[in-house]
Parts: sequence; C-alpha cells; structure tokens
Amino acid sequence: MVSTHRLPPPPSALRGRIVVAAVAVGAFAAAGAGQTLQAVGSDTSASDEVTPLANASEGAAAFGIGGTAPAAAPKVLPVAKLVDPSAEVSKLAKSQQITEKREADEIEAKRPKVVRPAPGIFTSGYGGRWGEMHYGIDIAGPIGDPIYAAADGVVIEAGPASGFGLWVRIEHADGTVTVYGHMNTFSVQKGQKVTAGEKIAEVGNRGFSTGPHLHFEVWNASGMKINPLPWLNERGVTL
Repeated sequence: MVSTHRLPPPPSALRGRIVVAAVAVGAFAAAGAGQTLQAVGSDTSASDEVTPLANASEGAAAFGIGGTAPAAAPKVLPVAKLVDPSAEVSKLAKSQQITEKREADEIEAKRPKVVRPAPGIFTSGYGGRWGEMHYGIDIAGPIGDPIYAAADGVVIEAGPASGFGLWVRIEHADGTVTVYGHMNTFSVQKGQKVTAGEKIAEVGNRGFSTGPHLHFEVWNASGMKINPLPWLNERGVTL
C-alpha cells in the first residue's frame, strides 16, 4: 500500500506574516486606484462628471453585460426589387408616345383651319362683269406665285378644264367645294388629302385669262356657287 505524503502546515508565525503581506498589497492597490480616480476627476469639467448608477443591474447593462432592458428585435432589411429592362423600355416608349401626341394635338389646335388661297392682290369680285356672271374672285400675282388649299379636304379633280386652262377642285368635310383656276402648274392629284395652307399649285395665265391670277370659287354642299368673300370672312380670312 502506497502511503500519501502530506506537507506539514506552516508554523503560525509564518501564516501571520502571509496575512500581513496580503493586507499590505491590497492597501497599496487601493491607494493607487484612488490616486488615479482623483487625477481623472481633477482634469474633468463639471459637465463631464459621471452620474453614479442606481444599482448593479444598471451598471452591468451600461457595459453590455446584462441588465433588465428587453432585447431589441432583429431588423428586417428590405430587399431591392429586380428591374425588368423590357418593362422599363415599354414604359419609356409609352411616355414618349403620350408626349408626341400631346405636342401634335397642341400644334393641331393652333393650326389655322382656313387660309387665304394666294398671296397676291384682290382685283375682281363675285357678281356681274362685262355682261356675264363672274362666279368667283380674282387674286392677281406673278406666274409661279403659290396657290394654297383654302381648307382641309380631299382633291376631287386636278387637270385641264374648259375656260380655266387648268384647275383643282377640293371637297371639304361639310360638302363645300373650293375651285382654283388659271394655274400654271399643279402639284396634287385626285384622291389626295390636303390641309389648309398646303401648296397645291402655282399662279398662271392659262384659259380665258387677261393676266396671271388665281380664279377662286366656292360651291356649297348643294352645288350652288356662292360669294367666296363672305365665306372667307366668316372664317377669319380677309383680302
């Protein structure tokens, strides 16, 4: 049987010296800590003083090692939505179409609906002339001056005509027909849509004419030849 050897306890005098040494070390450490706190306190302004904590729980919580505050719920970060390039292109195209339509509508609203058919000088009116009925008005100008469609419409005839040399007839939405005669050349054809102010021909001296001019007539929806001046005036055009 193996015997157990134990160290003999230190004598009482030695135990007393160990206790005294431990007390001395503790006193020395306490004194050093006090001096450190005193130095920090002397360098800190009154506004930086540390407020004593009410209890140990608050102290532990302040250092993040405990306390009674409830744990914060985890934050849920939003996930960015994926962008569909084709959808974005479609949106841009649609926006562009809307913008273009709005601009076109604005231009259309500002566009004149009836215009002066030629820029020259008014020389002859509607009524009796030289023992005959003159069913239109004459606007004199040099050969080659532009002739314009008086209003929006569709060309129903363009070419040779007895007495007019060449003529163009345009039918408008309300059934009215405007007639342009004695032209030198024309640049439209039957069935073509034209807008007010669009050039359709040039002033000439063809047919029964005493000089270069545009002969302009207006036929109402019943086919009756009416005075072009009131028709133009009622629509804001003066000669």
